[in-house]
Amino acid sequence: MAVYKFAADSDRCIKCGGCEVACKQQNDVPYGMRRIRVVTINEGKPNETNVPMACMHCSEPACMEACPMDAIYKREDGIVLVNKDRCVGCGYCLAACPFGAPQFESKSNAIFEFKGKMDKCTFCVEPTQQKADDGSLIQRDPIARCAAFCACQGLLAGDAEEISKTMRERAATRIAGTA
Repeated sequence: MAVYKFAADSDRCIKCGGCEVACKQQNDVPYGMRRIRVVTINEGKPNETNVPMACMHCSEPACMEACPMDAIYKREDGIVLVNKDRCVGCGYCLAACPFGAPQFESKSNAIFEFKGKMDKCTFCVEPTQQKADDGSLIQRDPIARCAAFCACQGLLAGDAEEISKTMRERAATRIAGTA
């Protein structure tokens, strides 16, 4: 069975916003929430770098450990999801996540206040509204639309072994000075 992962190649990202748009359209993400965003480091200075940031579907998710309601779980294929029926909006997952992936419906920044149901990148297997009208859970194939839409291939998503191989090849090319 494949294990799915993301990798961001900041040398290729041009901050076009295509990944953000593809995600919002595919998953019907509400206004004010983003499952992926591009962060610019050293903006306007030498060595400016754009980094696509989404949930990295960690091997040992800190968000999952921090959740007092066991609303966050990890599938066998490595995709980390949230059961919105169990989420109480406490925000502990956001405090624990080093990538800032958890998003909330409310704009409150208070730690001990209801923030709404948590939402985050699902590798496109679940839309924002997890259930269909009949109450059944919506599950799609794990094809991260943000990476599929990335024209510069600055964001890679898929089988962890293939992603690692591609990133190693790119690093070797850069080291050799042929990039």
